[in-house]
Amino acid sequence: MKKQKFYVVWKGRNPGIYTSWDDCEAQIIKFEGAAYKAFETRMEAEVAYAGNSNAYIYKKTNAVATKSSKTKGKPILKSISVDAAWNTKTKVMEYQGVVTNTKEVIFRKGPFQDATNNIGEFLAIVHALALLKQRNSDLPIYSDSMTAIKWVKDAFANTKLLETDNNSEIFELIERAEFWLKNNSYTTKILKWETEAWGEIPADFGRK
Repeated sequence: MKKQKFYVVWKGRNPGIYTSWDDCEAQIIKFEGAAYKAFETRMEAEVAYAGNSNAYIYKKTNAVATKSSKTKGKPILKSISVDAAWNTKTKVMEYQGVVTNTKEVIFRKGPFQDATNNIGEFLAIVHALALLKQRNSDLPIYSDSMTAIKWVKDAFANTKLLETDNNSEIFELIERAEFWLKNNSYTTKILKWETEAWGEIPADFGRK
């Protein structure tokens, strides 16, 4: 049985203590200067949350960021970049794919009600995979979500989102995406966009 962890978010959209990584990630993803850490017990988490984040984590300096940029190299500009935008208050989600070097939008979907950012990222990658296969293109795909990349590799969207009257379309899209992944082969490389080294992914909606 997987051991329960407690995630403290000192700086994020809604600071607090969370009991799932998905809930924690929703507060920190694409949030500049986010501060968070996982703890083994609730007591440790509560003590840490009441204190200063600097006592538990170390913020990266400019020197470290510069070193990271060198070690990460440069992105492949002849590629497709995908991203999702999710409003934490309205739960409305959109996703899109663009040509990395020109930012030309090649698809854009939404808005969808009662969704999550991870689902949007997942659907965006699968949409790009299907489009590239249809066009017989070998361009790589960039995503800044390791969660979505893993879901694609597993051919399963491991979301805790509950189906409602408002988001039935999202669950239909997830089912279709999973079906496509399980019934299609592809050689497309799905790569992690290194935001810390390269800045925001070109498909970013720019709403921070």
